[in-house]
Amino acid sequence: MMKRRSLLSALGAAGLGAALPARAQAATRIVFGYTAVTDFASVFVAAEEGYFKKRNLDVELKFIPLNSTIPAALQSDSLQIGGPTPSVFLQAVDGGLDLVVVSGGGLTSKTITGFGLVARAGSGIKTAQDCVGKKIGVPGLGAFLHVTFRAYLKDNGVDYRKVNFVEAAFPQHGDLLRGGSVDAVVSADPFMSRITDSGAGYVASYYSTFLPEGNQTIVHAAKREWAQQNPAAARGFREAVQEGAAFMQQPRNDARVRASIGKFIKLPPEVLAKVQISPPGAVVSEKQLAYWVGLMKEQEMLRTPIEVAKLVVK
Repeated sequence: MMKRRSLLSALGAAGLGAALPARAQAATRIVFGYTAVTDFASVFVAAEEGYFKKRNLDVELKFIPLNSTIPAALQSDSLQIGGPTPSVFLQAVDGGLDLVVVSGGGLTSKTITGFGLVARAGSGIKTAQDCVGKKIGVPGLGAFLHVTFRAYLKDNGVDYRKVNFVEAAFPQHGDLLRGGSVDAVVSADPFMSRITDSGAGYVASYYSTFLPEGNQTIVHAAKREWAQQNPAAARGFREAVQEGAAFMQQPRNDARVRASIGKFIKLPPEVLAKVQISPPGAVVSEKQLAYWVGLMKEQEMLRTPIEVAKLVVK
């Protein structure tokens, strides 16, 4: 009788063990869109250190050449979460897309000189006034660098309407300067350093140092519908990015952080070693979004009232 019970117990345990994988919840798949800047470092770290997998998220990181195309990719479900700049995000909302912020990327800092105005060698551009009548490439019309550079021009008494801005992806900046297609570009490292090292251009202004501290440079956005249907995944994504941000803030992890960045934006070792990394800001506040709303209203970029309280996933 004891043997029979033992056999039944063993069979029952085996049956339970076989049933467990069938009941295990499948990982939520997320395609995340990023551009070639270090502001995505906390996402890169979360992917490489296993913070997404720990939260049962299957996250595929997809490179997007132009930041301004990310909202359309979210709308078409090509991406579940993507990293537009705050201005691109707010313009999309203003245009009728129902997007929300899940988490955040990098933050502005007066210590960061990793982006600025890079003028073509021989152009003579040195000041904001010198930009009048010039053709300047920006990596996304209405994106972070475009909006903040226009604010810099305004603060220096220059009407940004007198500057001819054209859209140009980061990897094209050096070639456009060498070919004379543009007079300057608003660029960022590692592309900025490559341009100056090659002699194709020079930094006319580290204009970014005028920006207020602690505002988002990148927001991680999703369709509201997706966030409402996948609240655990949205929360898990934010928590993973927070853990990535905490990892970044430990000096002993610097080499691993840089290795993660290098993997996803393909930096050579000599560039990777000295590139500046924006401080991380995984949680986006209403105050941070309100700063961008104010800046964009000054530049007449928004047509409708924006209620920032409705845009941040809690």
